[in-house]
Amino acid sequence: MARHLRTAFVLLLGLHAMQAAATELQLQSPDGRNTVVFSLDEEGRPSWAVARDGSPVLAPSPLGVQLGGGRQLASGLRLAASRSSQADERYELVVGKARQGRDHYRQLELDLADGEGRVLGLVLRAYDDGIALRYRLPPPRNEPFLDVAGELTGFLFPRDYACHALNLGRFDTSHEGEYDPVQASRIRPHHLVDLPLVCATGQGRTTFAIAEAHLDRYAALYLAGRGDGRLGVEARLSPHPDLPGLAVRLAHDEVGAGSHTTPWRVLMLGDSPGALVESDIIPRLNPPTPITDTSWIRPGKAAWDWWSGGLAPGVEAPGMNTATIRRYIDHAAALGLEYMLIDDGWYVGSTGNGLYHAHADITRPVPGLDLEGLVAYARERGIGIWLWAHWRALEPRLDEVFAHYARLGIKGVKVDFMDRDDQRMVAFYDRMMRASARHRLMLNLHGAYRPTGLQRTWPQYLTQEGVLGAEYNKWSRRITPSHNLTLPFTRMLLGPMDYTPGGFRNVMPGDFSISFRGPQVMGTRAHQLAMYVVYESPLQMVADSPDVYVLDPDDPASPLAPGADFLGLVPTRWDETRVLAGEIGQYIVVARRSGRDWYIGAMANEQARELELELDFLPAADYRGTLWSDGIDAADVRRQELRIDAGNRRLRLALASGGGAALRLEAMPLRVAGQP
Repeated sequence: MARHLRTAFVLLLGLHAMQAAATELQLQSPDGRNTVVFSLDEEGRPSWAVARDGSPVLAPSPLGVQLGGGRQLASGLRLAASRSSQADERYELVVGKARQGRDHYRQLELDLADGEGRVLGLVLRAYDDGIALRYRLPPPRNEPFLDVAGELTGFLFPRDYACHALNLGRFDTSHEGEYDPVQASRIRPHHLVDLPLVCATGQGRTTFAIAEAHLDRYAALYLAGRGDGRLGVEARLSPHPDLPGLAVRLAHDEVGAGSHTTPWRVLMLGDSPGALVESDIIPRLNPPTPITDTSWIRPGKAAWDWWSGGLAPGVEAPGMNTATIRRYIDHAAALGLEYMLIDDGWYVGSTGNGLYHAHADITRPVPGLDLEGLVAYARERGIGIWLWAHWRALEPRLDEVFAHYARLGIKGVKVDFMDRDDQRMVAFYDRMMRASARHRLMLNLHGAYRPTGLQRTWPQYLTQEGVLGAEYNKWSRRITPSHNLTLPFTRMLLGPMDYTPGGFRNVMPGDFSISFRGPQVMGTRAHQLAMYVVYESPLQMVADSPDVYVLDPDDPASPLAPGADFLGLVPTRWDETRVLAGEIGQYIVVARRSGRDWYIGAMANEQARELELELDFLPAADYRGTLWSDGIDAADVRRQELRIDAGNRRLRLALASGGGAALRLEAMPLRVAGQP
């Protein structure tokens, strides 16, 4: 089969000369395992189908675009031209799963003409880890705008797949919810499924995820069940806020004489759920960064005052005041963190509960908060300051505010409460990225739509929310160990997530109680430590209050609490990522490399388990290891020194219920023959 597919691709290289002679074209990935087939039936209706190792993943599925005015580019089409190409390029990344990426694909571009001379372009790419497609929309004809009402892109399933889906049910959300197990046949037309939709094919361990990449001047993609009884899902676009019946409106000068390309529709493919975690296809499908000097973009970890409710031991009146923030800056310095994030409530008109006031001024600190003095105090201790801002207060004054923050010495901004992903909000993201790059400010977006790979183009955009994270411990019982073990295989496939780990008030699920101030977390402390390796985020919060990271909060010289030493050691910038084992919602083991050293994070759901790991991926060297693992109770951490020799690459981990483990492996100098 593989030889046949290679031959098909070679034949495809000459198809551009045949014009419309063929109605079925095949394209395969460089490794020959993934195949996408484009078809045009007798009525001029285009479709696509995908197979892996010869087994169908997507059955023939419709393609097309619904333009404004009821016009469709989905039937009556003919193949006017086709062009094939391939690429294999390596590039450097500032942040992400690895320091270097590889863009290796085969591509087919098709021109599909209708009876009125409009041409719908279709671009298909085949990678070893997935298939991607996008449309090239025709320019408007004798009209001021190119209007798009929707897409007709379908993803039909040949079998009733077992999936994990987040059914949001509406467009205007913060994209925070559980990815629940669901059979494909149970996804209904009235559902509104967020990305990614992750499914097991039932053919071996092959797993796929439907996603989106390079969202630019367009509306975000959702999925819904089909209304015709066939298994699978179809595209839904976030509606335009001001134009009923439309999703996208592009002015004539935005399209020009050429065409406008839509975002990529991506089918991630792997031999296991863990293989999808390793894939970087989403950022890969975005343009490289225009920023020439990225030295100011510095990933790291931040102390944070909001999650714990501003608890500050030793401060007479904790709250949004200079003394409290100083205490958190001292805490950040003591743990070896890089940043302190001052959250909601710091500026005039900031409510402290996320509400927006039209007269808020995000350049004026509230009385009692000496912002300039705090920036200087933090700088003396090697700590950078981040500030929170409501997007509605920021948007009208974007450049002015960012310039002011930069003059103050602020390092980054956490922008919150967008809660939309329509075309206008996507355009705001673009303006915000460009402005923050001009003023050398890093970004963390909350109340944000899920990632689409924008971090490759704008690497100062370190992380974002769009995840049901640790803040929900403050008012719910939803953040269970099982939920924590679903996120790496679902939401995290798309990019970094600001889950805000580091809760040190650790209890087992049966002992958990809700508290807005000083919240508890379900599972063990080692479970929380492992998140700093497992969860991708170049900016990681250390969420809890200063008192829980030391044994005696009243003693300035107090030793650190069990496990707190790991927080200052673990990096947030990685050179390489490997998933060693895992199942969705069950357990995961992730290894990440920083320089010559490796860090391994392991997490379990409510079921305790023992894992036997092969570390044969380690380069030739002996390693000195430090293991933080589950102790005698949820808040205890066992710290153990060990050695991984060049001839012994096995590691056994015992994970408690809701447990975890974090391992640091330091490469030791190679011993010279004849020397002890």
